[in-house]
Formats: sequence, C-alpha cells, structure tokens
Amino acid sequence: MLDLTYETPKPKVIAGAKHDWELVIGMEVHAQVSSQAKLFSGGSTRFGAEPNSNVAFVDAAMPGMLPVINEYCVEQAVRTGLGLKAQINLFSAFDRKNYFYPDLPQGYQISQLYHPIVGEGEILVDMAPGIARLVRIERIHLEQDAGKSIHDMDPAMSFVDLNRTGVALMEIVSRPDIRGPEEAAAYVVKMRQILRYLGTCDGNMQNGNMRADVNVSVCRPGQYEKYMETQDFGHLGTRCELKNMNSMRFIQMAIDYEARRQIQILEAGGEIEQETRLYDPDKNETRSMRSKEEAHDYRYFPDPDLLPLEIEQGWVDDIAKTLPELPDDKKARFVKDFGLSEYDASVLTAEVANAVFFEEVVGAGKDGKLAANWVINELFGRLKKDDLEITDSPVSPAQLGGLIALIVKGDINGKIAKDVFEILFTEGGTAEAIVEARGLKQVTDTGAIEAAVDAVIDANPAQVEKAKQNPKLAGWFVGQVMKSTGGKANPKAVNDLVAAKLGL
Repeated sequence: MLDLTYETPKPKVIAGAKHDWELVIGMEVHAQVSSQAKLFSGGSTRFGAEPNSNVAFVDAAMPGMLPVINEYCVEQAVRTGLGLKAQINLFSAFDRKNYFYPDLPQGYQISQLYHPIVGEGEILVDMAPGIARLVRIERIHLEQDAGKSIHDMDPAMSFVDLNRTGVALMEIVSRPDIRGPEEAAAYVVKMRQILRYLGTCDGNMQNGNMRADVNVSVCRPGQYEKYMETQDFGHLGTRCELKNMNSMRFIQMAIDYEARRQIQILEAGGEIEQETRLYDPDKNETRSMRSKEEAHDYRYFPDPDLLPLEIEQGWVDDIAKTLPELPDDKKARFVKDFGLSEYDASVLTAEVANAVFFEEVVGAGKDGKLAANWVINELFGRLKKDDLEITDSPVSPAQLGGLIALIVKGDINGKIAKDVFEILFTEGGTAEAIVEARGLKQVTDTGAIEAAVDAVIDANPAQVEKAKQNPKLAGWFVGQVMKSTGGKANPKAVNDLVAAKLGL
C-alpha cells in the first residue's frame, strides 16, 4: 500500500452573520447493477431501447406474476461489498416499501430495510497526493428501480416508460463522515472508480446508471465531535436530502447553496424542516420537493413473495478470489514497481482501460517512467485534442511501446520520437519501420557530430567569445548543431562536445 496520511476530516467552515457553522454530509449512491437482466425478472436492461419494450410481465405487475431473484445481481452486490471491505451478511431479506410511484405499476418498491445484504465497510477518499480520508459505509442494499415519467411530450399529458422498472440498484449508504463539497465530489469519484474496477456498475451518470442523494446539515463547531463520541445524530442538526444528483460539479454547488440556506434560516431564529429537495443548476438553488418521510411512513413489511436470502460463506469466498486488483493497490504497485510519482500513478489508474493500456506499453517498451510520460502527456493529450477515448486510440500499446523501445536503445531522440508518434497516430505502421523508411535514425557517430559542432563554432566566432563569458549561451550552439543535422544528432553527445570545444 502507499504511504498515506489519513486525515481527520476537516470541516468546511462557513461564516454566518452571527456564528461559524460546519457542514455534515452523508451520501446515498444509487448504482445500477451491471446485469443483462433485471432484479426479479428476465426483462432486458439495455439502455436506449424503444419505450416500454423492455418490460416483462413481472415488471408490469400483471396479476399472478411473482418475482424471482436474479442470482447474478446478488453476486454483484456481494462483489461490491467485498471491494469496499464490508461485512457480507449471509442472511438478508427483501421488504416492500409502500409509496405512490406513478411509474412503478406494483404500487410498492421491493427493497431491503431491516436485513441488507451488505453491512459496514469503508472507502478511502483521495484528497491530494499522499492524503486520504476514511469514509465509513453503513450498508449496501439491493432494490428495484422505478420507471421514468415523461412530461415534455404533450402539454396536457404525461407519459410513462417502464423500461427501467425492476432494474437492479445497489444503494450504498455512507455515514455522515463527509465534511465539505469537494470531499463529497471526491467520494463519488472514488466510489465510481471502484465500481468500474469491480465491473459491478458502469458508472454512467449521464444515463442515470449512477446517481447520488446528498444529505446536508449544518452544526456549530464541536457538535460533530460530540456525535462521534456518542453516535447521537441530534448533534448534527436537521438534514435535508438533495435528490438525484448526477454531476460532480452540481453536487458541490448544491451542497454549498443548501448549507447557506440552512444557516440563514437558523440565524434568523427559524428551524430546518427535514425534507427532500431538488437542485436547479440554471438558478443555482435548491427547492422543496416533498417532506422527508421516515421508515414508518412507507409501511415497510417483509415481502411475502420472496423468501429470505441465505448465502453460504464458501460462495462469498469464491467471489472474493475473483476480485480484480483495485485502484489503491494498483496505484501502490505502479509507484513501487515502475518508480512513478503518486500523481502519475493516480492518473494512470483513474480508469481500468488506462491502467491496462499503460502496462501493455511498459511490456513492449521496457521503461515504466518513460512509458508513463508518453501515455500521460503525448497520448492522452492527443486523444483529448481529437475527442477520443483510450479504447479508440489509433496508436496501440504495442505501437507506442515499440516507439519507446527505440528511445531506450538510443536509435531516436525525443524530438524525432514526437514526429514518429504523429505519423503512428495519423498513418499507422510501426515505429521501427517509419524510422528506417524515412531515415530518422539518430546520429550517434561522434565523428560526424564533432564535424557538425566544429562547423558551427568556426562559422560563429563572435558567439564563441560571448559563450565563454556566459556559459548559458552554449545552448545556442547545441540548437544550431541539432538544426544542421536535422534533429538526428544525439543530444547528449552534442552537449558534451560543445562544452568541450568551448572549454566550459
């Protein structure tokens, strides 16, 4: 593991007109389980299908249709729990959450309240190189998603698309350990990264496959510490829930606005009403959606159509054996094995595809630091310019590794390598073939380089005298030699010969 400093969460302090206030934030991340079938039916989960085309009889709540648990969804929830170092509950059960859902035909949601499948875990949130904060996970439970109401197709009617109805969700609930907007966004980023590594959720926030409910409250300095001592939530102030946030930037903006709204009410002598609110990014404000219900308002009771879920420890152990190397471990290995900075390792492990690509480049190029530099600076920069993902890169790991191998061997220098990279990106081929066909191989013959150095020195006697007075001007001679050799001279040899000839 990396040598990390674990910070006690530093609260975001907001100065009110009368007092200082601290933020307290808890997160409920709703992650769609990566599965081709829904949680209790064989209905497809394919995104973008025609409205109401992915609806099984169970999803539509047809009479007599009974739910059947999707084992793979259970496995994905267990895998997620293991990835978050959480307790896997061998006994769990499903409950009915009764509420009016216009886009959920059953009239209730099948969820888990009393016996979730995953218990307490933890996640390390990266705040800066070498700095991480621990956020506790309270639970992960499985539940079915609702459909989608559409209000902008007709001025007088609303439409309902049931394609999402019954899709499996993991609700990942944190403790109120997050203390500021930036930390909240970083928490969601890290959660998304872990889920994508595990393959349990694709993390596509634009499609609604991952979204967050953010619980925000404010308290006076010192109250959070009392909560940590007593676990009494009364010290944290009344919370409001910001519903269905799907943007890191909007999460930060919404938290900041909501905190200031609450402070203004409290300092005016008012009380915060526990409620669910929506964030309007156009107006940068939150507005009331509904009063916040408590568990008893939903009349939870065990679902009579589903037996309690009992799993065996051996099955959990088998899943644990298939877990991939997770981001923190991979980052630590990149630092240790390849001598990378923690920043570079973080960039390369941000996405699974980036890490895989990099390691394949190292395998072909045999130089970890050089490979990291080329992947991060040259390849990522070029891909961004063309609005391409790493999976669409015109340059393969083998091609880039081959280019790096030529640099390591001394066949080409950095300047030539950039030219070759551009040819690889636009025309394809191999670096070795390009260098050979276009005569780009680096000049390493010291005799030829010395002749070029002598020619430049002989042609510029005035510059020679200036360089002897100011050694920094020797770089001018190096540039002239590189220019005269078409950039193919070995830069180190040129530097050494120029210094020797000028007596520097």
